[in-house]
Amino acid sequence: MLALSAALIVASAVQYATATIRFGCAQLVTQRLDPLVTPGQISPHVHQIVGGNAFNVTMDPKEDYSKTATCTTCRFKEDKSNYWTAVLYFKHSNGSYMRVPQKPNDQVGPTNGGMTVYYIAGYPPFQKVTAFPKGFRMISGNPMIRTKAAPARNNVESWAISFRCWDNPRGSSNNGPPGGGQDTLTLPSKFCAGGIRSNIFFPTCWDGKTLDPPDHASHMAYQQGTVDPGFGIIWQNGTCPSSHPVRTPTVLYEIAWDTAQFRDLWPKDGSQPLVMSQGDPTGYGQHGDYVFGWEGDSLQRAMDTCKDQFGTPEACRELTVLSDAEINRCVQKAVLNERVEGEYLPALPGCNPIQNGPNPATMPANCNAISTVPGSQPTVTAPTTTVVAPTPTPTTTVVNPQPTAPQGPAVPKYGQCGGNGWTGSTTCTAGSSCVKLNEW
Repeated sequence: MLALSAALIVASAVQYATATIRFGCAQLVTQRLDPLVTPGQISPHVHQIVGGNAFNVTMDPKEDYSKTATCTTCRFKEDKSNYWTAVLYFKHSNGSYMRVPQKPNDQVGPTNGGMTVYYIAGYPPFQKVTAFPKGFRMISGNPMIRTKAAPARNNVESWAISFRCWDNPRGSSNNGPPGGGQDTLTLPSKFCAGGIRSNIFFPTCWDGKTLDPPDHASHMAYQQGTVDPGFGIIWQNGTCPSSHPVRTPTVLYEIAWDTAQFRDLWPKDGSQPLVMSQGDPTGYGQHGDYVFGWEGDSLQRAMDTCKDQFGTPEACRELTVLSDAEINRCVQKAVLNERVEGEYLPALPGCNPIQNGPNPATMPANCNAISTVPGSQPTVTAPTTTVVAPTPTPTTTVVNPQPTAPQGPAVPKYGQCGGNGWTGSTTCTAGSSCVKLNEW
């Protein structure tokens, strides 16, 4: 369901009946890869990935990943897309970091971590929705920002990324749709006994021709119109600008972070110990990536015919529903020989010092994090109740060469274009320039 209280559903069902498919996706892999922003290279920070098992360090837009993938962690057999976000870590008082695990969201079944994905066609009067074509990709959010203006009623994009603090039991803390009402733009400032839900909305309007521009974002735009603060943009039925006239499904990610294990470790001084994997303790830099991978016209058929208000997978007869066992056993081995979860780490993987802002984040000039040599994921020990303090001696750090890239090709937005020891290209894609905040 849309995680609404019964009272809110009854009060709003007629006026705000949405056409939605909503489904859970189990975890595929957690690692430092991002084939959109840093194709062919190791990503600066950790992501958690769900979807088809064709996910790789490089993903050619000409390839049909619905045919390349042999399984998917998402509920529909036809969906071999990949969906990924940054990861949340808990910073212990001794300076070490533990990855915050994910848990199943409401009404998605016993998925192994992962996230919930929505494709929303809007509410009556329904507008024509065009499914994404093969080769389509996009991003939402900016990992480097550390501040943001308050949401404005006339700015749909300002409501796109938020957090929900759940009580346990959730009760009234679960009232209202994602992206509005009780949601905050920043990570919650208190311990959330029921966990934290991340909400990431992608733009809805496409220019109708560009599959994946260099910045992975300019081909898409948010709708125009007024936002009701109580409902956010999940029920915002605005119009597309003339520059981006094609209405596509609204894609929404919900990630349920399980904070329960940190209850007794939560700081007593009121400080906020959570940090995104790119060194962001604010949450403003929360972001998501999307690579389309639906079979044939399956998504278009679903958008045309599946009008269930709550998006229940079984209600969409155009698609094939996979079992819990099928999606949970689709897993992928990490390609980088690096520990990123399952135990306390002395630092965030990659080179990601905590930066509170408000200025955009900058990257350190010297980074000794593993950046090459793909290999197998080492065996990770199970978490224990004993906190392992980071060893202060520098001899325990594996030192590897600085990341390199071939000279010449333009560097994508947020890609590395400089830094101490950098030997790769310093030429950026159109619309971007090489500045300090993009040194990685």
